[in-house]
Amino acid sequence: MNRLLLALACALAASPAAALGLPDWLTGEAEAEAAAGPPRPVVSVILEDRSAGERWIPGVVQARTQVQLGFETLGRMIDRPVDLGDEVAEGQLLAQLSTEDLSATTRAARAALAAAEVQARTARATLERTEALAARNVASDAQLEQAQQAGSAALAEVEQARSELVRAENAEGLARMTAPFAGVISAVSESPGAVVGAGAPVVQLSAKDTPEVVLDLPAQSLVGLEPGATFAVWHRNEPDAEVTAVLDRIDPVADSATRTRRLYLDLPPDAPFRLGALVRARLGMADAPSLSLPSEAVVSGDDGSAVWRVRRKGETAQVERVPVEAAAPFRGRVSIMSGLQAGDEIVIRGVRSLTPGQAVGRRLDP
Repeated sequence: MNRLLLALACALAASPAAALGLPDWLTGEAEAEAAAGPPRPVVSVILEDRSAGERWIPGVVQARTQVQLGFETLGRMIDRPVDLGDEVAEGQLLAQLSTEDLSATTRAARAALAAAEVQARTARATLERTEALAARNVASDAQLEQAQQAGSAALAEVEQARSELVRAENAEGLARMTAPFAGVISAVSESPGAVVGAGAPVVQLSAKDTPEVVLDLPAQSLVGLEPGATFAVWHRNEPDAEVTAVLDRIDPVADSATRTRRLYLDLPPDAPFRLGALVRARLGMADAPSLSLPSEAVVSGDDGSAVWRVRRKGETAQVERVPVEAAAPFRGRVSIMSGLQAGDEIVIRGVRSLTPGQAVGRRLDP
């Protein structure tokens, strides 16, 4: 009897709930078993370096120094000895206006000057006679004053006629358009026979010694991009012939229609691209990886941006917080500038509920 009581007391001491027959939901053993279960799986992606063919930007080769040339006077263009793509030397004739009307204007101005000079000489002679008569008290002071006014007006008309003649002669000389510097004709706006207004563009001249590539990018893609960044530029027909270009400047104002900003890349003088050629450009060189993640994978805080990287070793896996340098989100993705490498497993779901060193389970595809 004593032995039976002793065994019952030991059982109660070891597990009172089991001895009393309590259910699992009262004892908490079910929650303990669930907590001790396998870690929860994570939704993650494996970082991959996008191929060079998927990350190029279209651009156009143009000259940094280029001007649109026009005539400074109205006239009918009778000659344009250059065409699109022609190379011209400094001082070479580019276009010419008809000088018939301009010559007629010059002749009319010269005749008007001659007539004004005759009137001035007549007024001067009249003034001299009036002064002589006034000295003998034959002419009145009013007559003398009138003669002086007529002489001054005649001299003013001479000066005006002379100015008109100089203007007409200058306009006649402006009938010839010459190249201000050596370069290439990169655009043509008017053809011979057309009547062009003063200042209307006729041709565009581009210098050959300062080639550059022009790109248009949305503002979101420019975050972290500074002058001096390196680009690889190539032609579609020659993808292996890459040329290194350096970002020189970015337009401070976005285009009102497309909301893009223009980038200018300096090309070396020996770049094998013609002005106006369509090229492709890529940030960095061929061996520079291009990594991107869904925007929800990046966690922003006071210490900057970070992601959760999964470290797997055999059957176990843990997460770690990794600081990264990321561009602004664009179309649901962010470009990773530094901090990660291709092959890293990055969590993209539930990133707000993770803690450093937390154990995780198998990987699930998003």
